Amino acid sequence: MSPTDKPRKRVGNPSQKLQKKSYKWMYIALILVVIVIAVVAVVVSQNLLSNTKKNNETSTGNPVAVFDTTLGTFKVELFKDKMPTTVNNFVKLVNAGFYNGLTFHRIGANFMIQGGGYYPNGTRKSSPYGNIPFETSDVKHVDGAISMASTGAKVGGSAEFFICDGAQTFLDGNYAAFGVTIEGIDVVRSIAAQPHSDSGDGTGQPTTDIIINSITIASS
Repeated sequence: MSPTDKPRKRVGNPSQKLQKKSYKWMYIALILVVIVIAVVAVVVSQNLLSNTKKNNETSTGNPVAVFDTTLGTFKVELFKDKMPTTVNNFVKLVNAGFYNGLTFHRIGANFMIQGGGYYPNGTRKSSPYGNIPFETSDVKHVDGAISMASTGAKVGGSAEFFICDGAQTFLDGNYAAFGVTIEGIDVVRSIAAQPHSDSGDGTGQPTTDIIINSITIASS
């Protein structure tokens, strides 16, 4: 080789270079896919936790009572923040299984459904904790409100309750409303609309037993 001769550079195979670049981009794409999957998994997990909390507890931290009846299920938020005495009494009865197997013994469309005091055979069941004082707050008898049944206006109740089918503003201040239906209001309306005897005020005893299979507290 003469001094003027220069060694020739080896020219790489273009297809090999392209192949290496394609592998590089494949690795990058794979890493991006893994990152996206991880982010999606985190978001889904957070949503599931959020939905679970939403189902079990309201944003105010109030407990939710789940009513399982022979005509369906509905949920009621209990305003523990506004009616602590009444809610604590109700929750205590629920946790003791007091309401399981009792009936909605008085119903009336566009008025209310009342339960928590009688077995299907008509036998009365009394609260083991007795009566509680009449409690007041700004909670109104709106559509789906749950309130304590009692022997009269501004009298403390014990275990029986009623749920409004439509707003019943004339009861405000006279009976202790302590929560509201947040899911399954159609079930409440269905119960209220069932055939019943006539007691003269638009309400009466259902001709077919409507049983409270159970009430549970989702969270507290």
